[in-house]
Amino acid sequence: MELKDEYYDKSEYVETTSGNKVSRQTVLCGSQNIVLNGKCIVQSDAIIRGDLANVRTGRYCIISKNAVIRPPFKKFSKGVAFFPLHMGDHVFVGEGAIVNAAGVGSYVHIGKNVVIGRRCILKDCCMIADNTIVPPETVVPSFTHYSGSPAVWSENLPDCTQDVMIDFTRNYYQHFVPKPV
Repeated sequence: MELKDEYYDKSEYVETTSGNKVSRQTVLCGSQNIVLNGKCIVQSDAIIRGDLANVRTGRYCIISKNAVIRPPFKKFSKGVAFFPLHMGDHVFVGEGAIVNAAGVGSYVHIGKNVVIGRRCILKDCCMIADNTIVPPETVVPSFTHYSGSPAVWSENLPDCTQDVMIDFTRNYYQHFVPKPV
């Protein structure tokens, strides 16, 4: 399946030397603690909370419009502690999603308007359907599809999920192009 070109206004995006495309409308709190490993796209009005703890993404991560990426926290008797959030390679985060996970593996697809509860672990090659709410501290196994509110297993994913996500994120990146003048 070939993706159609998605056009963006070149003046609205900053392109780094490592190929990251970050919207000027994005809110990057604590940008010194945010690491995008290359060829990532962060679309307009997304929020990444690096001021709470370190946030790292792998290569070819797509963070869609209005998504919120925030490190997980744990309450203690003396207060609250935030922990680093690491996302693997080839991760797609849909529009309006809120990710508060402890870890997101590689080749993960998170749909639109999804809420990932605090300290969840999404293993490699899993998929979260649109409008799903994953309860706190849930572990989503590899090669599974979760949906619903609260999220439950709905089906197993094929062995080719890794290849599908690599193709999808690379195609998305290649078809995310500036508007022709």
